[in-house]
Parts: sequence; C-alpha cells; structure tokens
Amino acid sequence: MSFGGFNDNQNSAPMADINVTPMVDVMLVLLVIFIISAPMFTHALKLDLPTAKSQPAPEKPETVTVGIDAVGKLYWNDQPVSAAEMDQRMAAAAARQPQPEMQLRADKSTRYETIAEVMSAAQGAGLTKLGFVTDPKPGAARAAAPAAK
Repeated sequence: MSFGGFNDNQNSAPMADINVTPMVDVMLVLLVIFIISAPMFTHALKLDLPTAKSQPAPEKPETVTVGIDAVGKLYWNDQPVSAAEMDQRMAAAAARQPQPEMQLRADKSTRYETIAEVMSAAQGAGLTKLGFVTDPKPGAARAAAPAAK
C-alpha cells in the first residue's frame, strides 16, 4: 500500500485507495458528543404545576350484549328475555348518557329475519351504536403468522 510522496516519480497515477481515516475521526467525535450530551436528555426539572378545576374525563360507555340462538331466542347480557322485554331494555339503554354500544351475537344458523327484527327494534328504540360479534376462523390465526422453519 503506497501513500505517495513528493519525489515519487515511478508511480504518477492517482491513488485508487479510499482513505477512511477522516470518516473514523468524524465518527469518534460524534460518539464523544453523544456520550457527553446523553445525560442532559434524561435530566428532569422539578416543577410545581398549577392546579385547575376541570371536568372529569368522559366515561367509556358500557357494552350491552344481545344474543340470538339458533331457534331465535333472545338474550340480554346472557340472560333470556322476551321480545317485549327486549324492546323495553333497548329503550332504557337508548335513554342513558353516554349511550351504550349494543353488540349483536347471533348463531350462524339463525334466520336473517330474526336478526333484522332485532336491528330494527334497536334503531326504533334510538340505539345508534351497533356492533356485530363473530368468532375468528380456526385457520385465520395460523394463516396470519408466518410458518416457522
């Protein structure tokens, strides 16, 4: 490895080797700067913050579970109810503030007519938040994760 000189007449071609010494010098200087400045980033100031009155954070609305089994029997939070009692409970839930979210769970063999009637009753009662609950497919968890080798 030749670094060249003033009286080097035998090799007049430009040097093709990359000199990494300046890059290493800059990296070491940056490393020292980061080591010195890192404790300043974790330093905390003790402050006496003022107090103020504010409204409490809004509460999360509760969740109401409405279930329909294969024969069309209705359940309110896992308790069997009649259609008339379901309408009363939906009206009472719609009047609450904040309004609860209604999660509809139906058996896969439940007739669509029954599900549509429950959804219509919820809309008629004034419930605006409706979610459908399903079970994930058995192979979905395996398909989402890559196969380990």
